[in-house]
Amino acid sequence: MDLIIIISLGVLWAVFAAGITWHLAQTVFAITYVTLADGRRQERRLPMLFRVLLPLTPSLTPFFRKPRFRKAREQALISLTSGGFDDVISPDEFMALRVLTPIVVVPVLSIPVISAFAWIQGPADSGLGVRLVALFGALLLTMIMYPSWWIKQAVALRHRLILKALPFVIDLLTLSVEAGLDFMTAIKNIVERRPPDPIAEELSRVLFEIQLGKTRHEALSRLAERVRQPDIQSLVMALVQADELGVSIGATLRIQSDQIRAKRFMRAEKLANEAPVKMLFPLVVCIFPAVFLIMLGPIILQMLKYGF
Repeated sequence: MDLIIIISLGVLWAVFAAGITWHLAQTVFAITYVTLADGRRQERRLPMLFRVLLPLTPSLTPFFRKPRFRKAREQALISLTSGGFDDVISPDEFMALRVLTPIVVVPVLSIPVISAFAWIQGPADSGLGVRLVALFGALLLTMIMYPSWWIKQAVALRHRLILKALPFVIDLLTLSVEAGLDFMTAIKNIVERRPPDPIAEELSRVLFEIQLGKTRHEALSRLAERVRQPDIQSLVMALVQADELGVSIGATLRIQSDQIRAKRFMRAEKLANEAPVKMLFPLVVCIFPAVFLIMLGPIILQMLKYGF
């Protein structure tokens, strides 16, 4: 009888574990798509950790909708919009993920990590407790900072992609406007012919907002607010001023293109000047010891063999 109960419990536990594993696998490998303003779909993948924790966020999102978290929600929305994830998760869900990440991940990881650390060091080690507390604190601090670090990296990546494509897009806009097309038609042609990258996504949003009834000034201003990148903001400011003062859009675009290319060249020069300093640490740590070992190794062996 006891054997039957044990087997039944084992089968139930196996079924439960298989169900949990299947659910986690479905969650982890799920692909999230966002629909762009022009109707195209683009993959927008969250980190695996967030995809696992996202089903737990509905229990916390009502708490973050309270008025006291209004500024925090606005800041989260700004970061998500700049990173291109505002259509994937809401600010409330992101704030819930910031709370759930240390609460859930730290206990799950700390038990096996601390157990392995204690087994390696041995129970008789007098300083084991201090090292375990330091390890737990480092893990907790890492999980607290991870959501903010991730969104900053997403924003930085999106800005780099926009900066990489911006001079080429401005050149196409300049040629189209100087060829006789109006500004919005030129943007539409560029969006239709570009792959769904960040700059095409933002320009398609501008077109969509104008179709909904916003003025060109408002749509371009919202573009600068969403991206929050200095080159985009200066471009938008120049276009708005040219529109208000009646200055030629083509001439304004050509000036902006020259300025952006000059800034890009200066950034490249700065990175080139920083490269020797950044290479110094890998050289000292990785390459110089190997070179010294190859050069001095035979000499040291000869000295050890035959004496000094």
